[in-house]
Amino acid sequence: MRIDIDSYKEVLDTLTRNKSRSFLTGFGVFWGVFMLVALMGGGQGVKQLLNKNFEGFATNSSMIWAQPTKKTYKGFPKGRRWYMVYQDVDRLKQQVPELDVVAPLLESYGGTAVNGNRKSSISAMGTTPDYQRIVEPKMYYGRYLNEMDMAQCRKVCVIGKKVYKELFPGGGNPCGRTIRIDGIYYRVIGVDYSSAGGIHGDAGNSVVIPITLMQQAYHRGNSVDIIAVTGRPGVVMSKLAPKIRGTIARAHSIDPSDEMGVMVFNTEVLFQMLESLFRGVNFLIWLVGLGTLFAGAIGVSNIMMVTVRERTIEIGIRRAIGATPRMILSQIISESIVLTLVAGMSGILFAVMILQMAELANTEDGILAANFQVDFWTAIACATIIAFMGVLAGLAPAARAMAVKPVDAMRDE
Repeated sequence: MRIDIDSYKEVLDTLTRNKSRSFLTGFGVFWGVFMLVALMGGGQGVKQLLNKNFEGFATNSSMIWAQPTKKTYKGFPKGRRWYMVYQDVDRLKQQVPELDVVAPLLESYGGTAVNGNRKSSISAMGTTPDYQRIVEPKMYYGRYLNEMDMAQCRKVCVIGKKVYKELFPGGGNPCGRTIRIDGIYYRVIGVDYSSAGGIHGDAGNSVVIPITLMQQAYHRGNSVDIIAVTGRPGVVMSKLAPKIRGTIARAHSIDPSDEMGVMVFNTEVLFQMLESLFRGVNFLIWLVGLGTLFAGAIGVSNIMMVTVRERTIEIGIRRAIGATPRMILSQIISESIVLTLVAGMSGILFAVMILQMAELANTEDGILAANFQVDFWTAIACATIIAFMGVLAGLAPAARAMAVKPVDAMRDE
């Protein structure tokens, strides 16, 4: 379908002859493309923001914690409260050989960290060096806990990003500096910029200390709040959960089948749920976007039908002086394609601008939290869809234009 310069000028002249109608017709296509691109970019950004809460989490990990029992067992009533102890870590290592890493955790919320006249609300977490193999830290300064910190009960800590910014607003490396947490002085050995909070809340508010020190400082004795574990390569944690639960349950006289009494939360299930959720969201985005775009194309087709009806005499004269049906077809479809492409590309540009603003709003310290933009090939796919819609929108009006006979057109006046 060949279009020369004169044909381009004629197409533009036809579309600008009634500017208001062309604008309102193209707005339907503009809005459909904008919705499609903006929803795709926005959905991708939201997915990345949600995934950051579990960034660095081992996908084959599980979290174990105690809850009131839901079943009677060996004379004990249901609803009994119980607590895990440090020996449970050794039991899991010895009786469940399929496990690779077993790391106990102690938690304390509502604490305050102080540096001079600066304060920060924190959540203290005591753990072992092995925990970094389950939730990988993103060390901005210094290091994570090591075995010597554990063995010597050193008063050291790794602070989160938010705590670092509130206690050290001037920036710089805080390692070696001393801060006070709940009346005890700790030496900062690292700053963790990880955004992975998971089931522990905001990682930026956390202060990590050796669990052996936390047991003494917070008078927790031998208790453990959570045990985090990972399976060896090839182990499916959901299949291993009953064995893990049974090992802990038998040691505390709990029914091994009491899934609520001994909670074993598999992160692989969580990742699968997130993946399924976003597959559904992506399907919905394409359904809404393409539906809106298709509605805009129908609007273009209807207006082109009206335009052909208004130009019946003009088309008849063209046919009378030698214009072939193919030339008429080319003219009408070209007008439809130009209208949809201009409106569609405007929609893409406007969506990219909005997504860029969303990226700027989610940038901190020059670090982009999530990518809200669509990639190049997605934009190309959208442009191809627009052109295809333009062709479809012009087919019916073009068929009507080709059916116009010169004698009937003259008689129409």
